[in-house]
Amino acid sequence: MLKSARKKEKDPEGRMPLVEHLRELRNRLAKGMLAITVVTIAAAFYNQELMEFLSDPVPRCTKGLGETTGGACAVVAYTDLLSPFTTTVKVSLMAGIVLSSPVWLYQLWAFIAPGLHKSERKYTYYFVAAAVPLFFGGAWLAYTIMPISMRVLLGITPDGSANILPMDKILDFSVRMVLVFGAAFELPLLLVMVNLTGMVTGRRMLGWWRGVVMGVFVFGAVATPTTDPIGMMALAGPIVILYFMAVGFSILNDRRRSRNNPDADLDDDEASDLDLTPETIGEVETVSASRSLPEQASTERVNGYDDVT
Repeated sequence: MLKSARKKEKDPEGRMPLVEHLRELRNRLAKGMLAITVVTIAAAFYNQELMEFLSDPVPRCTKGLGETTGGACAVVAYTDLLSPFTTTVKVSLMAGIVLSSPVWLYQLWAFIAPGLHKSERKYTYYFVAAAVPLFFGGAWLAYTIMPISMRVLLGITPDGSANILPMDKILDFSVRMVLVFGAAFELPLLLVMVNLTGMVTGRRMLGWWRGVVMGVFVFGAVATPTTDPIGMMALAGPIVILYFMAVGFSILNDRRRSRNNPDADLDDDEASDLDLTPETIGEVETVSASRSLPEQASTERVNGYDDVT
């Protein structure tokens, strides 16, 4: 009778054949897609609340479209027959991706982690622990300043005209604001990770501060969908503060590294200081010669020589 095949033990270093890697990738993707699908279907039942949440920053007109004058407010509308359906699907899918992120991010991490060293996993934990609150901090700031930015943009509308904003455009605007602010808040964290790997020192990053500040303000002016100075200042100001915090952390990390390794600041082609003072040689210890041939095992001398040859 054949014995039942036992389950193979996993390699602690994550090594497996290519077919097994592809099979595991397929399973991880399937689990992530299943989580997104389930949450998307559940979010479809709350699409009304989600769309109200996304369109809440828009200053709504309360007297109706006919009595609207200038840019004090706007009317949220659907511009074609399929717009309500497509907007609902888009909002539900976005909610499904965001709310199910712990599941598919874990699946991604479980696929990558076996190939990382222990120190690399430690840095990855720190990176994720800092990246998540930074992203949500940027998203919260974007949602906070959106009403102010919208009032500034709508205020340009001349008197006697009305603002009709399609719901799908408001959704795209809100998502872009959240993604731009959330991703921009990750830039200082990338600088810290580059410093931890030893690629850039804190002093060198501090020497870049003029160009970085200028680049951040240019990025804030180009990347924000509002294209108004309020959005630019709201994005560039916190990033500059986070940049100097990253520089301060990097300088402290360089000092800690220098205390632990005096040669840490040397270039690859620079020689370290060596102590070339000669030391005294102690008493020489005599070592008996080993006899490699059986004939040499005897201590008798042959023709005056102790070697048979």
